[in-house]
Amino acid sequence: MTLRFLGKAPDSKDGDSPSLWHDDADGSVVVQGWKEEGNPAVLAELLATSRCDHVPANEAIVRIPCSLLPLLKELMNDDSHDGR
Repeated sequence: MTLRFLGKAPDSKDGDSPSLWHDDADGSVVVQGWKEEGNPAVLAELLATSRCDHVPANEAIVRIPCSLLPLLKELMNDDSHDGR
């Protein structure tokens, strides 16, 4: 696995999370964000709109700010990866 750091949210306290990385080996995006599992209202809405009854044990719901979305757009327009 080769993770390429894409960036952090510029308005994060102390420059910490949220952050994004691109896995050059499989084309996936690794996300560090604010945990949402402790927010019952958000969890209920996500489950209702996704038509699921639970979040799988090996998954997590995280929130990232919109300020990180341009990094994803840039990644998708980057010709140096194969778009997997």
